[in-house]
This record gives sequence, structure tokens and C-alpha cells, in this order.
Amino acid sequence: MTTKLALSLALFASVASPAIAATASIPDFGPNVLIFNPAMPTATVQAQIDRVYATQRRNEFGPERNAILFLPGEYNVDVPLGFYTQVLGLGVSPDSVHITGNVHSDAALRNNNATTTFWRAAENFCVAPTNGAMQWAVSQAVPFRRMHVQGDIVLHQNGGWASGGWMSDTLIDGNVAAGPQQQWISRNSEWHSWTGANWNMVFVGVPEPPQGEWPNPPYTKIAKTPIIREKPFLQVDSSGNYSVRVPSLSTNSSGITWHAASTPGKTIPIRKFYIAHPNRDNAATINAQLARGKNLLLTPGIYDLTEAIRVTRANTVVMGLGFATLHPINSTAAMTTSDTDGIIIAGILFDAGPTQSPVLLQIGPDKNKATHTKNPISLHDVFFRVGGAGVGRAAINLEINSNDTIVDHTWIWRADHGAGVGWTSNLSDNGLVVNGNNVIAYGLFVEHHQQFQVLWNGNHGRTYFYQSEIPYDPPDQPSYTSAPGIDGWASYKVADNVTSHEAWGLGVYSVFRHPNVALARAIEVPATHGVRFHHMITVALDNLGEISNVIDDKGGPTQVAPNRVTPKVAEFGQ
Repeated sequence: MTTKLALSLALFASVASPAIAATASIPDFGPNVLIFNPAMPTATVQAQIDRVYATQRRNEFGPERNAILFLPGEYNVDVPLGFYTQVLGLGVSPDSVHITGNVHSDAALRNNNATTTFWRAAENFCVAPTNGAMQWAVSQAVPFRRMHVQGDIVLHQNGGWASGGWMSDTLIDGNVAAGPQQQWISRNSEWHSWTGANWNMVFVGVPEPPQGEWPNPPYTKIAKTPIIREKPFLQVDSSGNYSVRVPSLSTNSSGITWHAASTPGKTIPIRKFYIAHPNRDNAATINAQLARGKNLLLTPGIYDLTEAIRVTRANTVVMGLGFATLHPINSTAAMTTSDTDGIIIAGILFDAGPTQSPVLLQIGPDKNKATHTKNPISLHDVFFRVGGAGVGRAAINLEINSNDTIVDHTWIWRADHGAGVGWTSNLSDNGLVVNGNNVIAYGLFVEHHQQFQVLWNGNHGRTYFYQSEIPYDPPDQPSYTSAPGIDGWASYKVADNVTSHEAWGLGVYSVFRHPNVALARAIEVPATHGVRFHHMITVALDNLGEISNVIDDKGGPTQVAPNRVTPKVAEFGQ
């Protein structure tokens, strides 16, 4: 603790806030982006934060989107995060922006229940919680990146349910208290201590993971992150110039990237981005700017698209602020890419429209032989929704055809509640289909789709952490049968022709709402020497139906009564 605390104080001192030039030009981020500077009266800053939260606190399916940006400096405020709210520090290091007070995510439901606490983000700043502990009660689609907590962090609210979550490139000076969190992935993060476990806790590139071995406690530990590029971030220099920092690709890494204050990488001036606005821009105007060689920054809001946004140029960066949402309304994809090096897509919510899209985000037009090992395509905090805000329909949510693609946190959700929800209403066959080779996923959350949640056709794929609820709403077994005599569709399916695949830390859960419906196997893979799975669990969360096996014919059935049985398989394959 002493060493890490000394390091954190030294970092803060070394990047003490630069004075921002008053005459610097502020980009037009639109009305849904608030930019604070430390010279503003605290009461003014707090009032604007409170107004955003008053709207977003219960706004699970509303149209509002917000980003709250802090210029480098010291602040003393309370920052509650509601739905569709992204809070960002604009420094070169998290310690450039220092908030004394609190930053917190509270349970969205009664009885401290955080299982629907979705779509909010805290990134690239330091917080010193006034009571010593920061409450971060969250579930899916809640990025916690490049953060420094000068104290403890609690991943639940007073012991209530939570179904998170994600942490990366983060330093916690004190303890991380997981409590009843059902599952969690921490990548390239550091802390003094970690306490708590439930079903599936995965640590990748964490120098000091908690003591204990799976399944008691259910800790899956991978010492090094094999290959990663951290998510790009917005920053401001001492002259007030805005830019986007694109971190370098790293291999076999452990711990945070900002020990030396700045993160290795390249800087792209903001003038090289087209800054899009939902009330002004459509796919045609955005595509014209991309064709001219611009990168793309989507300001907060909902973009109704009559055609796909097409990303065709190598090394293009596409970033969303404030959960910018792409909504195809004309049976098209929301976004497609060429099969080319270094495309980065980050911080976007893809929301299916009322007429079925063949795919929402397609990476590469089709399977091909090109390799991108030295400069892969990477996806960071890309989220997908089918239904909930209204009727939505998509055959495939995310299709990856390009080899060597990196998926760095995604939640791919067919809604189980909200508007437009039902077995024949919000239609979605698959969450993720992987056709490319050497694709790697960190933090793969995929839920409720009507066929395979994940269908992996490419070779040499790897997944680090998988969380999935199978669909709640199959009305009967004939409606939920993948082949003659096979109940249901496996959550995670590795295609029969695949010869090499590996995955670590998988949890698959059932909540069937109709009687006499079962799933034969949570994970279905070919019996091939090169296919290996580590640390798997299944759980029935309601008293109807069952998951009959964990992986192929191994593990046995889930059970609720008279006693809960949560089958586990430690290792599968050779």
C-alpha cells in the first residue's frame, strides 16, 4: 500500500493541472456536452451536474445522452452518474483531473438492486471519496477506465444484487469490495487488495490478483494480457488544444499504462476529426467526411440512419461521446468497415431499428486471408441493444470477418424488459458471429438472443471472460430447438470445423419464464485437440427449466429446489 500510495501522489504532483489558455478554441461538441474548468464556481458546476442526473437517474430507455468533461485541475463536487452519462477527465493522465467529493453509481431499482444499472461510464480522472470509499453499483455496459481512486471502491450498494462489470487501466489505492457482484472482469489494473467473489471473477494482466484458486473462490487469473490497445481518449494540452490520444498496441502486458503519467501512443489533433451532431448529420454527411479522410467523433444523441456509416480508410478512429447511439431505420447495417489495418471503433451504442437489419456492426465485408497482427482493428466499449426503447430487429448484432480483431468490452443485449419486447417482437438470431481468425475478446457479455448467443466460426479465437443469460421468453420447446432432439441453442457455440479455440472464465445463466423449456448445453464445441475451455459455471436463476450440461455432455444439470445446484467444469479439452 505504501509504495502504491507514494506512486499515486508522485503522479498527481508530476501532472499538476496546467493552466488552460482562455483564448483557446473549444470544439463544437453540441448542447449535450458540459465542459467544466477549475475556475468555475463549485456551486455552478454542481448545479449543472445535478440537472443532468435529475433527467438520467431513472431514464433507462429515454432519448437523452450526456457527456460531462472536466478540464485539468481540482474540483470539489459530487458526481452521480445516471443512464447514458459519460464522465471524462481531459488530462494526459487520470491524475490531471482531481475530484474531491465523490463519483458514484447507485442502484437503479429498489432494494439496492443494481441489475439494471446500465450505460454509464467514468474515464480518465482521479477521485478522492470523502468517506474513503467510492460506490460503483453497476451491471452491464458500464466502462470504468483509466481511473485512479484514492481510497476504496465498492461494486454494489449495501449488499444488493449487481451483475457487472468492467475495470481496465485503473489504479485503486485501497480495497476493491466485490460483495454480491455476480461476475466481473478486471484487465490491466492495480489495487492494494480485492475482497469478495460470487460466480465468475476474471483477472487479466493484473499484477496482484486476489489469493485463491477457482472454483473456491471463483477466481480466474491470467498473468499477462496477450495483446491490447487501450481505448482512445480525448485530451487537452496547456494551451487549450483538444486532441485524441491513441494508445500504442502492447503485448504481454500487466498493470496500468500511465505509470509515467502519459500513456504511450500517438496524438491526433481534433481538427482531423469530423464532429457529428445528431440534429444535423445523417449517414450521407458522415460518409462524405470519412471519404475525405476525416476521423469521426459522434457527439451525444441518437442518429437515425437510412444507410450504413462506412469506415473504409486504414487507421480511422471512430469515437462516440455520451453513449452516442446509431439507430438504423431502413433495414440496413448501422456501420460497416473495410478489411484494413488499424480501424478503431469506441464508445458507441448500436440500437436496432423496427425493420430487421441483417447486421448492426460488420467488421470486414466477408471472410478473407489478410492479416492485421501488427495493427489490428479494435473495438472498445461497443454496445448493442435490440428492443427496450421500442421494437428492434436484427439478424446479427456484431459480425467480425476481419482476422486479428480485438474486442475490448462489449454488451450485446436483446432486451428482456422495456418497450417492444417479446418472442415475436424484438427479433435477434445471434449476438456475435466471428468468421475471422485470431480474433480475441476481453469482457464478452451477450444475452437473450434467440439462437446462438455467440457463434464462433474462425480459428484460433480466444475469449477472456464471458457472461450470458439465455433468452427468458421461449414460449415452448419446439420454438427453442437448434436441431432434432437438441433442446435450445447453446449460448457459446464453436463451429464443428474449428480446430483451435480457447476461453477462460465463462458463466451462463437461465431465467425461463415459461414451463417445460430447457437448454441441453450452455457451451457446445467440437471434440478437437486444439479446443480448450477453462473455468465454467451454469446457474438457474428461476425455478423453471434447466441447463442440462455445462459444456457438451459434461457438468450435469442446474437445479433450484430443494437445494440450488450450480454445475461447474474446471477444464475441458487437451
